[in-house]
Amino acid sequence: MNLTEKINEDLKNSMKSGDKLRTTTLRSIRALILEFEKSGQNRAIAPEDEIKMLTPAAKKRKESIEQFRNAGREELAMQEEAELKIIQEYLPAQISEEELYFKIKKMAEETGATDKTHFAKLMPKAAAEFKGKADGKIIKTIVEKVLSIG
Repeated sequence: MNLTEKINEDLKNSMKSGDKLRTTTLRSIRALILEFEKSGQNRAIAPEDEIKMLTPAAKKRKESIEQFRNAGREELAMQEEAELKIIQEYLPAQISEEELYFKIKKMAEETGATDKTHFAKLMPKAAAEFKGKADGKIIKTIVEKVLSIG
């Protein structure tokens, strides 16, 4: 079952159960899918496209959570967290920071990246490898950490 079918099925189920938050969040994902389909690309949605659609939606929720917490709006932050959890159900499983550290360290060894001057060599490879599986800020932090130890 592809993402479109899964979202439509889950949307029907959430509407039947009366889960308003889930319904609203799934509708926003469905809107992203419809936007892609009408973009004129004339092709089916690939898994990479799904990640490209859902990752910014998740990132937007994370940023909103931070802003709401800074403004003392805990109820809105909690709502954004609930939406983020729903979106993450459709993204690939996230890699733990520890596992990510070891994989990036291995990647650095394979590419010969040993110090901070090799950041431009290692970061693009790490970002491409772990796109959708780890937050970009975490990837950058770990790449910097690996290269500073070098």
